[in-house]
Amino acid sequence: MAAPNPFEKQTPIPGVKHIIAVSSGKGGVGKSTVATNLAMALGRKSKVGLLDADIYGPSIPRMLGTLGQKPQINPETNQLEPVTRYGIKLMSIGFLVEEGAAVVWRGPMLFKAMDQFLRDVNWGELDYLVIDLPPGTGDIQLTLAQKVPVAGAVVVSTPQNVALIDVKKAVDMFERVNVPLLGMIENMAYMINPANGEKMQLFPKGEMDSYAQSKGIKKIGEVPFNPSVGLACEAGIPIVEANSNGAEAQEFMKIADRIREILP
Repeated sequence: MAAPNPFEKQTPIPGVKHIIAVSSGKGGVGKSTVATNLAMALGRKSKVGLLDADIYGPSIPRMLGTLGQKPQINPETNQLEPVTRYGIKLMSIGFLVEEGAAVVWRGPMLFKAMDQFLRDVNWGELDYLVIDLPPGTGDIQLTLAQKVPVAGAVVVSTPQNVALIDVKKAVDMFERVNVPLLGMIENMAYMINPANGEKMQLFPKGEMDSYAQSKGIKKIGEVPFNPSVGLACEAGIPIVEANSNGAEAQEFMKIADRIREILP
């Protein structure tokens, strides 16, 4: 008799319609920035939560200006109440430990933490729960795929092939655990020359487009590089909020609309 597939019996989170995983396979490509601004863009028309699943390197509290805030326990349900910012419900290990403190946990502790963030947080009624995954293809990713039905994954990469190497691994992982791929987002795809408005390549253009086409994966966004995006995150006011009319914010809005078309 074949062994049961651990990725076939997930339990939905009550009240949450769609769970979206944001992954990259690699650190440093702006995955958390994309996850934050995607949640903000979706939140313009929908009820949205954002879960920071990067236990070892949480960044959502800083990016959304909620450092030092503590989630409260609801005495009636014994659940954690998420922190709310810009109408987005937030949860992160960064709310529970000091920013400079290392989380030194093995696998079983990670499993328990993820389970609590999914089950023991009062997410309420949400159209989308965006989950910012850590780099890699390890414990957190597998736990998520086993525990809850993920409606789809968004994979983030920068243009060069060095980043694409790890993105391919993330894509392979999602295929193995039966998580649909909503599409790929090319972050820091180009920079607009302020002198003449022309597009400039910051990184060597790799094979992302041909790879996505060969795999049948949609490219749902190209986010331009602009130092203001990083500055906005440092200030705790994501670019979708800080400069909603800018090219970067508008691209996140378009990505959100494309995701709504796939997951109404």
